[in-house]
This record gives sequence, structure tokens and C-alpha cells, in this order.
Amino acid sequence: MSRVVVIGAGLGGLGAALRLQGMGHDVTVLEQREQPGGRASQIKDGGFTWDTGPSLVTMPWVLEELFAAGGLDFHREVTLRELDPFYRIFWAGEDRHLDFVRDRGAMEAEIAKFSAHDARAFAGYMDAMRPIYEDGILGAGRQKFDSIPQLLAFTPKMVKLGAALPLHYATSRHFRNERIREAFSFHSLFIGGDPFRVPAIYGALVYLQFLDGVWYADGGVYAIIEAMAKALDVRCGDGVARIETAGGRVTGVITEGGERIAADVVVANSDAMRVHELLGTPAPRRPLKPSMSAFLLYLGTDRRFDRLLHHTLLVGSGYRRFIKDVTGGRQLPSNFSTYVHAPNRTEPGMAGGDGDSLCFLLPVPNLRSGTDWAAESDRLRDAYVTDLEQTFGLTGLGDSVRVEHRMTPADFRDELGALDGNAWAMEPTLHQSASLRPPNRDKRVRGLYRVGGGTHPGAGIPGVLLGAEVTAGLVAEDVGRAAGTHGGARAARA
Repeated sequence: MSRVVVIGAGLGGLGAALRLQGMGHDVTVLEQREQPGGRASQIKDGGFTWDTGPSLVTMPWVLEELFAAGGLDFHREVTLRELDPFYRIFWAGEDRHLDFVRDRGAMEAEIAKFSAHDARAFAGYMDAMRPIYEDGILGAGRQKFDSIPQLLAFTPKMVKLGAALPLHYATSRHFRNERIREAFSFHSLFIGGDPFRVPAIYGALVYLQFLDGVWYADGGVYAIIEAMAKALDVRCGDGVARIETAGGRVTGVITEGGERIAADVVVANSDAMRVHELLGTPAPRRPLKPSMSAFLLYLGTDRRFDRLLHHTLLVGSGYRRFIKDVTGGRQLPSNFSTYVHAPNRTEPGMAGGDGDSLCFLLPVPNLRSGTDWAAESDRLRDAYVTDLEQTFGLTGLGDSVRVEHRMTPADFRDELGALDGNAWAMEPTLHQSASLRPPNRDKRVRGLYRVGGGTHPGAGIPGVLLGAEVTAGLVAEDVGRAAGTHGGARAARA
């Protein structure tokens, strides 16, 4: 049995901890914040409840496998409800909208509202995405990528499948209507990537939603965090100040409170681009580009906005310019494209009375833009709410707010330790994928591993949890499995 310390109780850290504990290792999770979850945390205030980060569950079998590896039954711990439609998309200045629905025939009818040609092309698009999903998402996402030769061996297959093309361009090879092209390529934006630049492998995010459905967890994604954390020794309120090493391998950690905890293995769920700071070593020679950030408004209102589904995407005018501004610009966008989560459509208890519990996520540049968020936060908030009212028909939104919280790139930096206030770790470009990301197994320090959105395979709930599987497997390779699967599992704490 090895002594394992996991730094950070985000989804990746908890996922790796649950797997390693199930293997029989003695696992301690250290979290600097007062509650677990990291980006996937929760706010409760005035009868309203918000997930602070991810809210859409896909590939539920990944969660089932994870919980089973930790000796738990996922469906005893968490209740999932399938959403259909998955989400609705509105475009500024247009009366029509597009619903993503599970039934293929019904989806073709939705697309036909915009283009009969594109409705006929839908089946071909899904056929093209299937091998990309099977080989790129599943095949690559569940194996370690720790060498350039491995990447070079994998790349020709992805090139042959068209997965290395820019996502929007690859989508345009199937669809003619610009609205449909946008609808089938926007998904990468909400894991930190520009649809006009990220590789088309991210088109498989659409395929997997139709394959396995889109789901909501009762209590929000935070219910999943709670179910994972209660089965583990998670110590909140005392982060890690330093990783100790001797002779080229980890020996333990020093907490911010000054405690030394011995460890044979350290798994860092902290920002993958900042792990060197915990080691006290220079930054890697190859600079890595963090993703854009996000401005989040959590609003509790005294009325319900029926225009919104459980998940709604609001696409503003000048969509391509908006993406250019938020992914590489030096100024805040003047037009807004946003994602809205309204969980009380499915679970009324998430908002008290007749109101709404709404989370608005607006992609914005990270802190490399030089934006002074102390000065800009209020101005942007007011302009944003006005745009939601005037452009997207959420009339009276500002006056209806009874409870409000927000999160800016400065909060991502200060509260989550995110480099430059990024919201989705590294930008998922072709040059920052697979073995070109910070490795799951550190190449310089034995016994040090990474997990989370900044390492392979990437951000998003399935990506992070598949990464936890990869990382736990590497630990098993290196230190051996303890005798008896699940033998070291702790009793769940009340």
C-alpha cells in the first residue's frame, strides 16, 4: 500500500483519489478552499442554488465505471435525469431557434427549419464523427500519451479521418447553412477552444451527446462531487504550499498551515501549468497558452423566464469577431454570446418560490488582456444584463434579481490558482494536445502525477475523469496495485 496525497479536490483529483483508494492505496486529498469541487463547486443563497461550473453530464458510463472502481454504485449515490431537448439555441435578431433533440428524425426536422440540404447531411456528419469519437475520444482518451513518437504514430489516423482540420471548417464540409455550422461547432468554446482553430476531433462532442444522451444530476453536478468526497479523506481549508522531493522523487508535501504529510505518490489536481511552482523549479522551457476565461453571473430572480430551457445558448451578432476577441483579443467583447443554465426547469427546488436560479456564462479574455476587473466588473455586468434583455427577450431581468453572485477571471486566479485566470486550463489547440500537454506522469520527478483539465486528455467532465483513469493507471504501473481490489476503501463519511 502506498501513501498518496492528492492536491486539489476538483473532479479530476477526486476521480483519481477514488480509483487509487479502490486499488488499496492510503489516500488523502488536500483542498485549499472550504469545500471540495474546485471549478465544480456550488453556491446556495436565499433559497437559490447554483452549480458554479460544469452543469451538463454526458457519457454517464464514465461516472458509473469510476464509482465502481472505488467500490461504489453510482446510481445509489446520484440520481440522473435525461434531458430532451439537450439545449436550445437562439440567434440575435431571429425569431427561429434550434433545439438539439435525441431522436435523429426529430433532429433532422429541427435542422430543416434552416436548411433542407443540411437536414439530409446530418446522417453523413454523424457517420463521419463516429470513428473520430471511437478512436480519438475513447481510444486516445483512455491511454497515456507520454512521448512524441506515440503522438506521431497516432496522428496519421486522425489526419485520414479529418480530425486534424479546424472544427468549423470540417463542419462546413457537411453543412451549408451558417447557423447550422455554428450549432455543430460551438461546443469547443465551452471547454476553452476557438471553433475556428481547434481540431475537428472536438466535433465528436456532438456525436457522443446523441450516443449517450445529455443528463442532469439531481442537486446539480455538485451532488456528484459530494458523493465522491464523502467516500474519501478530504481535508478542506489547508492547501499545499510545497511538494517535497529527495533524490529525484517525491517524499511528501508541506501544507500552507505548515504540516508535513509524507507521501510515496503525489497527484496534482492544481493548475497543470503551475505545478513547477510547488516544486520550486523553473517553468518549462516551452511556454503553454492558457485558455480564455469566463465572466459568470449567478442570478436568483423573483420571476421565471420561460424563454429559457434547462440549457440555452444565446448567440449574439458578430459571432466570429466575438470568438476572436475572447480567445486572443486585448479587449472585452462588445457583443455577447452566452450559455445559460436554468436547473429548476428539471428540479424546482433549485430556486425558491416562483423565481429562477440562473447561471450566465460569458467567455471573456483571460488576464493576459490586462483588463482591470475591479474597475470593469460592474460595467460589464450592466451591459451584459441590458443585452440579455434587449437582444434575447429576457425583459425585466435586471429588475427581477433578488440574489446575485459573480465570478471574474481575477477570481479564477485568486480562488482557484488558475494561470492568468483561465477558466478551462490550457487552450485545446492541435499544438497543445496529447503528449504536447503537461504529462499525466511527471518526467522529471518520480512519484509525481497530474490530473485535471490541463493534462491529457483535456477539459470537460468526461475528459477530466478519463484523465483520472489514465493517471491512476500510471500510478498502478509504477508502484503496483495493493492486494485486494477495493480493499483499502474507507467507509463513507456522513
